[in-house]
Amino acid sequence: MTLDRSLLLAPSYEVAPFLLGSILTVDSPEGSVSLRITEVEAYHGSEDPGSHAFRGRTNRNAVMFGEPGHLYTYFTYGMHTCANVVCGPDGQASGLLLRAGEVIDGIDLARSRRVTSRKDFDLARGPARLTVAAGITLADGGADLAASRIRLELGSGVANFATGPRTGVSGAGGTTEFPWRFWIPGDRTVSPYKAHAPKRRLESSGGN
Repeated sequence: MTLDRSLLLAPSYEVAPFLLGSILTVDSPEGSVSLRITEVEAYHGSEDPGSHAFRGRTNRNAVMFGEPGHLYTYFTYGMHTCANVVCGPDGQASGLLLRAGEVIDGIDLARSRRVTSRKDFDLARGPARLTVAAGITLADGGADLAASRIRLELGSGVANFATGPRTGVSGAGGTTEFPWRFWIPGDRTVSPYKAHAPKRRLESSGGN
């Protein structure tokens, strides 16, 4: 199915509930892994102090300012890759961090990548675990989710969803003023909430 970009033209915090339940499939030489998205976080450019695009366009965040339906990836804490779906019209940086998902296809491959997970619901329970289980790397930044090895199949959203403060975001962006974490309530694959805790790292935490 071809990705309908028009469904991603709204700001990320409006697209977020619609993305829940959608299917992300990642192909690789080892096989394919498909995830049902169960948790996301919205980030919205210059209006959002938690966003990587808050202070404008850079080489790092340029993908966020482009066409919706592409992947924005970044490296955090010197060890983890996180992946985001770009939303909004060209020139308006808006994105959805993929925080958690349920592996619905390719589970043996996901298990081989996430050998520390004792339960299947833990395979993609968190943004770094999700990218590892799916096989997404930093080099996938900019990938077209309609025409690349990574494909997004949008559903019709979910009937019920929960919202709350974003996880691990510092400063004003992590307050209840931005209840832009969205998840499917009661789903075991949703990651536990953690408030921001300062870390002595060179890379930023935060979202996108």
